[in-house]
Amino acid sequence: MSGTQETALTLARELSGAGEAEEALLELLCQAAEQQWEKRLRPGMTTEDCGKAFPCAVAFTAAADLAAARGGVSGFTAGSVSVRIRGAAESCALAESLRRTAERLMAPFAVPDDFCFRGVRG
Repeated sequence: MSGTQETALTLARELSGAGEAEEALLELLCQAAEQQWEKRLRPGMTTEDCGKAFPCAVAFTAAADLAAARGGVSGFTAGSVSVRIRGAAESCALAESLRRTAERLMAPFAVPDDFCFRGVRG
């Protein structure tokens, strides 16, 4: 695992609060996010050109994907028995917020993902 991958995984673990049971999934999500961001780099740009923004964007993207996959329980306390259920809307909002942060971090380095030209008649 490269230094960038290790950094991204560590950050994603912190952002998502992932436990041991989610470690393998989070690692795969980091790898997928890294590939996604590499493909979106502007021509001539490398991951090194992005500096610390690259592993941060990978981590935020992976954490967003994990949040979207989780859906259900967001907390559990055994002592005084307190379980908190996160609804689908809350999970989606969290995932969207994390994705927006990743997009903002990579804006100077990546091709926008939400823009396309359509044929316009003059």
